[in-house]
Amino acid sequence: MARKSGSNGEKTAQDLRRAALRLFATHGYAAVSMRQIAAAVGVQAGALYLYTPDKQALLADIMTGHMEDLLAAWAEHPKPADPTPPAMFEAFVRFHIRHHLTRAAEVFLSYMELRSLEPENFARVETLRRSYEAVLTDILVAGVARGDFRLGDARLATFALIAMLTGVNTWYRPGGRLGPEAIEEQYLAMARALVRASADVVRD
Repeated sequence: MARKSGSNGEKTAQDLRRAALRLFATHGYAAVSMRQIAAAVGVQAGALYLYTPDKQALLADIMTGHMEDLLAAWAEHPKPADPTPPAMFEAFVRFHIRHHLTRAAEVFLSYMELRSLEPENFARVETLRRSYEAVLTDILVAGVARGDFRLGDARLATFALIAMLTGVNTWYRPGGRLGPEAIEEQYLAMARALVRASADVVRD
């Protein structure tokens, strides 16, 4: 997204992105106008074009930013001292749940508005998604090779696992019956069951 220089410009650009994210997630991309976004930020509609070429560029910026942040967060996430496939699998599952639980709007937009992206922007987002999915697929393939996991198709298992883990956002509410820690433990158990992995894999 093009940004006006200066601290006020940077703040407005951040406010614009947050407002667009909230409005897109609440009403849907097609139903939101640039005028509505401008009103939410508190600027004239024409001023928005100092920060973004158009609404499509704004949507693409939000969605690519979400995936770039996700990949960067995983890269920086502490990894197990002994990075066996079961240990890396646990680390990935826990990371994915923790990262996504606090980003409900971004997650919703990333799945529901893929259809609204123009082909070039869709390709950018899809490339980033594939990069993230490849992390889990590589862990699963390595685990199958060692005999840690038993599954038929690592790529299909990746899709199923990520859909299951990301789906927490559709029902989780802070202060509900299960807290984040309990959810994390139960989803980890279900994820292990899906790949038929033991909680304690002992190897010679």
